[in-house]
Amino acid sequence: MNLPVPVLVAVVVTCLVLGVGGALTNVGMWYRRLKKPKWNPPNWVFGPAWTLILGLAAWAGVLAWDHAAADADRWRIVLLFAANIVFHMLWSPLFFNFRRPDWALMEVPFLWLSIVALIVGLAPLAPLAPWMLAPYLAWVSFAAFLNLTIVRMNPPFGGGKRPAPAA
Repeated sequence: MNLPVPVLVAVVVTCLVLGVGGALTNVGMWYRRLKKPKWNPPNWVFGPAWTLILGLAAWAGVLAWDHAAADADRWRIVLLFAANIVFHMLWSPLFFNFRRPDWALMEVPFLWLSIVALIVGLAPLAPLAPWMLAPYLAWVSFAAFLNLTIVRMNPPFGGGKRPAPAA
């Protein structure tokens, strides 16, 4: 069975993103002790969710690549995915490793916009691609709201102490 090169590249890149993302996500005691809303999904949900979401994103990229008529279109695909991967890979270390949900929350708009850019950039090449990227946008939107809720439930971050109430 000979898979086309774009499919192989998409599979390898997706596996790398999932693997590195998993390695950069240190869910330790610190995270377990955070106050979280009742609607916070169980930890086991995140791995399968990200696998499905990034698999669909890779598939959208392959579809767009297959329909790209010019090298400029292919470069656009590569640059859009490269930017998205950078923003995707920043969130976990900010939240988990640096233990700064507030910083991770500030990074979310960049990730969200990179997904919107993928949707807009791939739509002319593959009309199905935006629909395949919609779960990614929805999940990041949900995760952003969860991130915001965690920040609000656990002030302050960075080792500071809660300010004393004004007299």
